[in-house]
Amino acid sequence: MTPVKIALIGECMVELQESEPGMTKQTFGGDTLNTAIYCARLAKDLPVQVDYVTALGMDPFSERMIDFWEKEGVGSTLVQRQKGELPGLYYIELDAHGERIFHYWRGEAAAKKCFEYAHSEEVLRHLSEYDVIYLSGISLAILTPRSREKLLSRLYELHEQGISIYFDYNYRPHLWSSVDLAREAYAKVYPISRIVFLTIEEADILLQESDAAKIHQILQVAGSKESVIKNGGGMCSIFADGRLQEIPAQPVKEVVDTTAAGDSFSAVYLVARRFKCSPKDAAMMAHRTAAYVIVHKGAIAPIEEMPITGLDIKSCS
Repeated sequence: MTPVKIALIGECMVELQESEPGMTKQTFGGDTLNTAIYCARLAKDLPVQVDYVTALGMDPFSERMIDFWEKEGVGSTLVQRQKGELPGLYYIELDAHGERIFHYWRGEAAAKKCFEYAHSEEVLRHLSEYDVIYLSGISLAILTPRSREKLLSRLYELHEQGISIYFDYNYRPHLWSSVDLAREAYAKVYPISRIVFLTIEEADILLQESDAAKIHQILQVAGSKESVIKNGGGMCSIFADGRLQEIPAQPVKEVVDTTAAGDSFSAVYLVARRFKCSPKDAAMMAHRTAAYVIVHKGAIAPIEEMPITGLDIKSCS
């Protein structure tokens, strides 16, 4: 069977995490990269190819970063390496109550100019070889205006070719100079989106609406075919195939770390829907995955006990 080819666009960063006062652990992270890794884990039992689209430097951190995700089955053929450039970095600090505080250094990150380098046009052309393109609001926010416009223009061409675009809001106010600029950029993605993922809080800011049914309606009128409102441990609301449904989350006794809960949910949902699972089945499997992720520390939970595999998706499709 010909594999479903998925390209995910974004930024992977060097992560420094304060494991305890005075002790720091170094790893890597990024919202769309997290999604790519959870998609790739499903590919062990499904005909799926997952590749990541970004720009990095020629430095040791960039090298180790690529090695990190390639070991998870995420391809790097669409990664541009730029001499003299560096990846972004963020530091996770723990407060007295164990809550996380994020500090970012991404001003000079290579990913900002991802679609302005010598081989950028070649990367954009290669996207026509994929069945699915996935990006987030962070993917848009970190790009320079020129790179953002080049990407959006290409996404419209790919949409016309029948390639499915999946968009996760992941709205981060500090990455945008204004709410209006974010609204304008997001609005350009709705008409070409097969699925839009978001939260009520994000919709309240960017769509100025907090009623789930009305949010779905706004997105449908704007052109999105399907929308999924994620709600942490509560019901997720889905509009798909002309129906509005609410699917309860998987109960969790103790939350350890919510990092990548939404990213893992999106990964399982989009792959399950791509393989013809119903919205309900896709959401239930996505909830189970997110519930597993949040009882482990860090964005990437251990692979050994993942509750959902490609075999589960095969059985429902």
